[in-house]
Amino acid sequence: HLPIVESGGGLVQPGGSLRLSCVAAGFTLPQYRIGWFRQAPGKGREGVSCANDLGYTNYAEAVKGRFAISRDHANNAVYLQMNNLKPEDTGIYFCAAAPPRGAYCSRGADDYDSWGQGTQVTVSS
Repeated sequence: HLPIVESGGGLVQPGGSLRLSCVAAGFTLPQYRIGWFRQAPGKGREGVSCANDLGYTNYAEAVKGRFAISRDHANNAVYLQMNNLKPEDTGIYFCAAAPPRGAYCSRGADDYDSWGQGTQVTVSS
C-alpha cells in the first residue's frame, strides 16, 4: 500500500488524445511493475496495459497500437499516452504498482497492491 496519484483525465472528442500521469512518493515508481486499469460505468475493472522494470510492456487488444506506457525517472512518474480515443474507452482509469518480479507483467488486478484514486476519462462527441 504505497501512495500513488493519477491525473490527466478529462473530456475529449473521439479521435482525440490524453496523457494520464501516475506519480508516487516514497518509492521509485518507474522501477516497479505498473498496471493501468479502467472501469466503465456499470462494468468491472479491466486491465488496459502493464510494464515491468525491464522494459517489457503488454496491452489489451482493444487499445493495442493506440495506447503506450512511458517512464520518467527524473519525476518519479509513469505515463499512459492514449491516442485515437473511442467512446468505448470511457471510464475511470487507475494506476497500480507492485514490486519488480520476473521478466513480464500482468494485467490482472490481483497482481497489484498499490492503487491510485482514479481519474475520469470521457470520450464523447
